[in-house]
Amino acid sequence: MSKNKNKPENNVCGLSERRGAVGGQAIVEGIMMRGKKHTAIAVRRMDNKKISVSRKGNSSIADKCKILKWPLIRGVVNFIESMKLSFTTIAEGTDMLGLDAAEEEQSKLDKWLDEHCGKWLIGVISVISMILGVLLAGALFIFLPTFIGDLVFDNLLTLDGAAANIWRNIIEGVLKVIIFIVYIWLTALIPDMKRVYMYHGAEHKSIFCYEAGEELTVENVKKHSRFHPRCGTSFMFSMIILSIAVGIIFLWAVETVWLRSLLKIALLPLTVGIGYEFIRYAGRHDNLFIRILAKPGLWMQNLTTREPSDDIIEVGITALKCALPDDFPGFYEQCLEDLKEKEEAADDENGKDETPESEETEVDA
Repeated sequence: MSKNKNKPENNVCGLSERRGAVGGQAIVEGIMMRGKKHTAIAVRRMDNKKISVSRKGNSSIADKCKILKWPLIRGVVNFIESMKLSFTTIAEGTDMLGLDAAEEEQSKLDKWLDEHCGKWLIGVISVISMILGVLLAGALFIFLPTFIGDLVFDNLLTLDGAAANIWRNIIEGVLKVIIFIVYIWLTALIPDMKRVYMYHGAEHKSIFCYEAGEELTVENVKKHSRFHPRCGTSFMFSMIILSIAVGIIFLWAVETVWLRSLLKIALLPLTVGIGYEFIRYAGRHDNLFIRILAKPGLWMQNLTTREPSDDIIEVGITALKCALPDDFPGFYEQCLEDLKEKEEAADDENGKDETPESEETEVDA
C-alpha cells in the first residue's frame, strides 16, 4: 500500500475535522471503527491468522428528526444506538473469527436447532443477554451503592439538612467508583480480556495517529498514547461523578432506598446527556481545564487498555482505514480482494497436498 493511501491530505482544517471524527470498540481478536458515514470491523481470524473485514453504512434516527441532534438529547440517542451497535458488533465479530464447528461434531439436537430456529434462537438469546446485562449493571451501580450508602449513613453519620444530602450522595458516588474499579480490575484478570484490552489500546493509538495526520504505519501508531479522552471508560467514569451532582440537586429530599434507586434510573438520561457533551468537548479540545477534568477517566484506562503487539496494531489500522473510505479510497475493496486471493491460494495448496494421497488410494484399490 502506498504512502498516499496510508496518509490522508494533511492540513490545518483537515486535522481539526479529524479530531473526534472516528470512534471505536475493541472486541475478541478485533476492532470496530465508526466514522461519520461507515462502520467497519477488522478481525484476526483464528483459523488462518488473516485479517477479515466487513463494512456497512451508518444510519441514525437523529438524521430523520433534527430535535434529536440537540445538546443533551443527542447524548441519550447516541448512548442507545451505541449500545445496540456494541451488541451487533460483538456478534458479527465472533462470526468473523472462523470458529465454526465441524458439522459432524454437532449433536443431533444442535443440528435440529440450527436448521429450524437458528437465527430466531440467536436473537432471543441476544435479547435475554442484553436484559440480564442491564439488570446486572443496575444492581451493581445503582441499587447496591444506594443500599450500602444508606446503611453507612444511618449507622455511622448523624447529619441533617443540606449537609446530610451532600454527604449521602458523596458516599454513594465513592461506592460506585470503588465498585467500578473492582469490576474492571477483576475482568482484567481473565486472559481473554487482557487480549481485548490490548486491542483497546491499539484502537486508541490508531485514532491518535490518524488525528495527528500521520502516516498510518505500525511504527507511527506505536509512538502514540493508549489513553484517549473520548474513550467509553472515561465516559462511564464521568457519568459516575456527574451522578453525585445530579443526586445532590434532585434527590435531596428522598431517603428510601428503592425510591432513590428508581429516581436515579429516571435521571439517567440527564446524566448521560451531560456526560456525552463533556466527552464530546474533551475529545475536540486540549487545554489545562479539560486535561484536569479528564484525568480520572484517563487513569481508569490503565486498567482497560494494554500496550498492543504489532499484529494487533495492524488490525486497528485496517479497521480505521476501512471505516474512512473518503480518506483511504479503495482500501476496503483491496482488503476483500487480497483475502479472496489468499483463500483461493490456500485452497489450491490444500488440493495439491491431497491429490497424491487420493491418487495412491485409488491405485491401491
